[in-house]
Amino acid sequence: MTAVREVLVIGAGAAGLAAATLLADAGVQVDLVEAKPEVSALGSGITLQANALKVLRAVGVLDQCLVEGADSTQLRLRAPDPQATVLVTMGGENRGAGDLPNAIGMYRPALAALLTARALEVGVRFRFSTTVQRLAQDDDGVDVTLSDGSTHRYDLVVGADGVRSATRALLGIELETRPLGMGIWRVFAPRPADVPTGELYYGGHCYIAGYTPTSADRLYAFLVEDAQDRSQVTPAEKVAIVRELASHYSGPWDEIRESIVDPDAIHYTQFEEHLLPAPWNRGRVVLIGDATHVCPPTFAQGAAMALEDAMVLAELLQAAPAVDDELWDQFHARRLPRVQTVVDGSVTLATWQLERVQGDVPGLMGRVQAVTAQPA
Repeated sequence: MTAVREVLVIGAGAAGLAAATLLADAGVQVDLVEAKPEVSALGSGITLQANALKVLRAVGVLDQCLVEGADSTQLRLRAPDPQATVLVTMGGENRGAGDLPNAIGMYRPALAALLTARALEVGVRFRFSTTVQRLAQDDDGVDVTLSDGSTHRYDLVVGADGVRSATRALLGIELETRPLGMGIWRVFAPRPADVPTGELYYGGHCYIAGYTPTSADRLYAFLVEDAQDRSQVTPAEKVAIVRELASHYSGPWDEIRESIVDPDAIHYTQFEEHLLPAPWNRGRVVLIGDATHVCPPTFAQGAAMALEDAMVLAELLQAAPAVDDELWDQFHARRLPRVQTVVDGSVTLATWQLERVQGDVPGLMGRVQAVTAQPA
């Protein structure tokens, strides 16, 4: 018995797909609306640490992710010198749960496809090219008006529609999304034979230069620079800029750089951060994922936090007799302190890099890892 029978999920990102699947698998009728004409994801890679893998196991796609992705249990740090000197290799021990690796790398569109297929398998009903125009709720439910003029009443609405959440705006919630002054180039490229795991170069010409395997023969590489308006660069300029930035790094970068020829495999975004204070709900409408929290990828925990939101929400809805203040108190108690630790730590590390501060990086990483290693 769940606290809800019919739920609307808004947004087909990782958080929305996971929430929809977990609820539908528990017997809830779930509709999912997505503003885009199909499920899409930025065409680069993603690092999924053990806490994210636990959620993917609950969703039912972990085995496929382990096959399609690449183990990244270890993390190697290299110096930005001409020899690309290996400084340290971390994470040789398995800190995951059971047989889980510490982390895997994966192609983002591949993960989105697996999550979508699983949602369809358990009966989630998709409505693409559709948005929510109006939410009107009372103590017992939410009346939703969609962009096609149709209306329906739901027991709960889950807003998982990203950083610029339209659901958040409909609820009248103000939240400042702050730029951090860094921009990141992400490139999907062939994987050199001498890249056994994820590797990072801190400092040098860029703040960070690194790459993470996403399969046996592919990886995604990334270069972090000062934030700039890159919106008007031509395809040829994209390739030239990334190759020039990569030219300042050696080791496997020499081979990766030569393989960067396709502008469609290059993407640029800027680092941002926000964290919505409790409550994340307004009555029977709740926000999760990037709609409530976003941070720079310095700890590769953004997707994990969004996936955890979905899992915790689904767990509580299955266990609770009603959607009431007690349920929301439990939800916020389990999510907000954990997310706060990740957001604060991620922003702190980015700020140290921007300001060239020699902070206690191992200590900061240890504190964040100690929190994320605990059950969500």
